[in-house]
Formats: sequence, structure tokens, C-alpha cells
Amino acid sequence: MCGKRGVSRRLAGFIATFLKFRLGAYDCFVESTIMKKVLLIIVVVFAVLAGVMVFRAMTFSSVQLVAREVDLVDVDVRAAAKNLAEAVKIESISFWAPTSDGMKAFRAFHGFLENTYPKVHAALEREKVRDFSLLYTWPGSDSSLKPLCILGHMDVVPAVNSGTEEWEFGPFEGAIADGFVWGRGTMDDKVNVVCAMEAVELLLSEGFQPRRTVMMAFGHDEELGGPEGAQVMAALLEERGIELECVIDEGGFIIDGALPGVTEPSALIGVAEKGYVTLELLVKRKGGHSSVPPRNSAIGILSAALARLEHKQMPARLSGAAEDMFMAVGPEMGFAARLAFANLWLTRPVVEFALGQEQATNPLIRTTTAVTMIEGGVKDNVLPTEAKAVVNFRILPGDSIDSVLHHAKNVVGDKRVIVRQSPNKDGREPSMVSDVNAPAYRLLEQTAKDVFPEVVVGPYLVFGGTDSRYYSGVTPNVYRFTPMRVTSEDTARLHGVNERIGLENVGEIVQFYARLIQNFDAA
Repeated sequence: MCGKRGVSRRLAGFIATFLKFRLGAYDCFVESTIMKKVLLIIVVVFAVLAGVMVFRAMTFSSVQLVAREVDLVDVDVRAAAKNLAEAVKIESISFWAPTSDGMKAFRAFHGFLENTYPKVHAALEREKVRDFSLLYTWPGSDSSLKPLCILGHMDVVPAVNSGTEEWEFGPFEGAIADGFVWGRGTMDDKVNVVCAMEAVELLLSEGFQPRRTVMMAFGHDEELGGPEGAQVMAALLEERGIELECVIDEGGFIIDGALPGVTEPSALIGVAEKGYVTLELLVKRKGGHSSVPPRNSAIGILSAALARLEHKQMPARLSGAAEDMFMAVGPEMGFAARLAFANLWLTRPVVEFALGQEQATNPLIRTTTAVTMIEGGVKDNVLPTEAKAVVNFRILPGDSIDSVLHHAKNVVGDKRVIVRQSPNKDGREPSMVSDVNAPAYRLLEQTAKDVFPEVVVGPYLVFGGTDSRYYSGVTPNVYRFTPMRVTSEDTARLHGVNERIGLENVGEIVQFYARLIQNFDAA
């Protein structure tokens, strides 16, 4: 009996083990089958996703207008360049409080324009606004058409390191050499004033009479923010009930090498400009001898706060003018870039991260933070009772001065640090964003292609400030573009050393303004 029971037990054990093995194998089989199905689904999803992305990239087609064969005005390039050089010689430097020399310079500039462009001054009405700004009106034959207004400014910033070897030619010498006109105003912004006047003088010489009224508004204090020039002229138009079809000002350029993957020069038309606010960070502490320092000094507390602001920038946001730009120029880029920009519904976080890593593209997608000034302490063995820093923010459309201040206070997060808007600097909110689908934008885009057939045209977010922001009350179509040919290195010449412009480019800008007037007149 015992033997039989032992056999029975062993047999039962064998059967149980066999059944466990089979059941385990079955479970593994089931799990394996499910896993294969899951993996298959994942592969299919990725394949479909990749297919959709590739398809969208392949169909991310060019939106560039076709360059037309048009008759451009015949420009005497040497004469136009010589006139710009003469304008450079007039030291019309911005002034907060009028001085006798300053007033004399602007009056000399007025006289220069009057003597150089007699047909303009015979056919157009000229108004002096606040004594030094100029508003020209060329009446059109059809009063139902809204006027086109070309902006420029006659004032320039002082010359940095004037009289040193850094300048190849004197900043107010008006030299013409090596294929360039050199000096203050050749890029910012006497070039707009002179070339617009050249264009109108040429059109008058050819007997052109516009259907659409053309206006030119030249400010005298743009470099100071335009409070007495552009702001007053824009208010004057609004007071008169004048609605403009379009305003065109400085701001965008024709630039080589600015956009990775775009082999042709890019004509970037500013459709908005960033705002501006300066904040002060202030820390006050007890002073004393440096031999018995506290755990945290005023400078140490302030430094930590600044480090936090630099580390935690305002969030990136690819939208508005910047997104419109990449939608316009993206199809002209290489396949990898087209894949990214054609699929922003999926790639947006990656694209924003990548753009935020580059110094040149980071300002396109966020309100930037720049620590520009710091002070504190008077002697090496004295603890400072106060430390102060100045931080400048360039505000992305969609953000505001209030949101910047809120961000700064939250990031600093230290009650010992006073965060406030600088009492010495007025802030300004970002401008409105002008429509890239408006007929006025399309006319401007077509004009760029007419004169510069090889360029890739796209909208742009201007980082600095221009006079044009004051004109939003008289037109929704405010654009910023001067067709200067520049490289990334040339942008340092603005407000810097060796400002210059190519002779042939002067002629092209004259042709651009003439064609702009003609295109708007035919619309």
C-alpha cells in the first residue's frame, strides 16, 4: 500500500508539474503574442506618422511670388551716391534739448534737400512739424485711394570712437571709396530719406503723376524715440482724419546667411517690432568692515538674483511674425528644416528649443533678458550698503511690460531684492502685428521681387524700435523694410564703427522706392 501510495503521489506531482509547465508556456505564448501585437501597432503608428511628416515636408511648397520683367527707373548711381555722401556730412545728431549747433545742422539738412531736389519741392507740399521734422505730400488724382506713406529719419547717433584708427574714414566725412559710401546715416537712416527723394525726383522728371497720394514723413528724433517727430506727425494725420493705405519704414534688410539652409539672400519685411522695458534690481544691507562679513552681502544677494533671471528666461513661443517668417522661407530650406517646419503640430517643442539655443534666433521666439549695468561698493575693505543692477527686456508681441515685471519678481523670489521698472526709462509695449495677407503686404513683397528677383521674401520680427509704431492709428498696414544688402557682420556697423553702404545698392534702393510708388499706384 505504501509503495502504491508513493507511486500515486509521484504521479500526481508529475502531472501537476506538467500542467504548470504547460500553463506557464501558454501564458508566455499569450504574453508574447500580445507583445508582438503591441510592437506591430507601434511600428505601424510610427510608419504612418513618418509617412505623414514626409508627405507634409514634400508638399511644403514655395509661396514666393514670381519675379516679373519690369522697366525700372534709370538711376545715375554715382550722382545718387554723391548726394547721400553730402547728406552724411551734415552732423544732424539727435538732441534732447535743442542747441544752436543742433538746430543749425537740421536746418542745413532741410536746405540740402531743397537745393538737391528742386522738382520735389516744386510739386510737393512740404510742412515743417515741430520745426525740424518734414512732412511731404504729393497729391494724387484719385482722392478715393488711401495714401502711401514712406518714412525715414534725418537724425543720427553720435559716432563711437570718432577720430580713432577704428574708422577707415571719418564718420561725417562722406567718403566714397572701395565701392561704398561711408559714414553716419548711410545705413541708419539718411539712406531712406535720400533714396526716397531721389526716386520721387526721377519720377517727376519722367512726367509721372500719381493717382494715389504719396506722402513722405521724415523725423528728426527717431534715435530718441520720436516723441517730437514721428509721434507728432502721426497724431497730425490722425487729427486730420487721414487714413493711409500703407506705411513703409526702416527695420528689415536683404541679408545673406541669416537663415540656415537658405542659399539665396533673404528680404525680410518687418511686420511687428518688439517692446522694451528696463528693470532695476536693488538690494540694501547694513554696511561695515569687510573683516566681519555677513553670510550674504548686498552684492552676493543681487548676483544670485541676476543668475536666476538669466537661467530662467521667459518662455519660448514660436508664433506671430516669427512663425509667419518660417512658413514663408521654410520651403526654401533643406529637407530636414522643411520636415521640422512643415510639421509644427508635432515638432514645435523641438523647434522652439533649437531656436532658443542660438543667439541669432532666440530673440525671435521669446522676450529676451539682458543684464546691462551693475554697481555696488566703494572700497575693497568696505561692505556696500547698496547694490543695483539694470536689466533690459525686449518684449515679444503677446507679452507685456506687466507680464515681464511679474516674471522678474517671481523668478527673483527674494524679498531682500527690490524689483521695479527703471524710473529713468520709459517702457514701450510691443507693436501690433501687421497682416501678411493684406494687399499692401503683397504689393510690397512684389516690389521686392521686381527689383531683386533672386531674393527669398518673408515677414520678420524687428528687435529694435522704429518711428513706424506711431502710425498704427492711421493704418493697420505698417511694414518695415529698407532693401539694403547686408551680411550678419554688417549689422554691427549700425550705431557702430565704419557704417557704410554699397554704391550699386544705393541705386537699387532708389529703384525700389520708385517701383513701390508705381505698384501702389497701379493697384
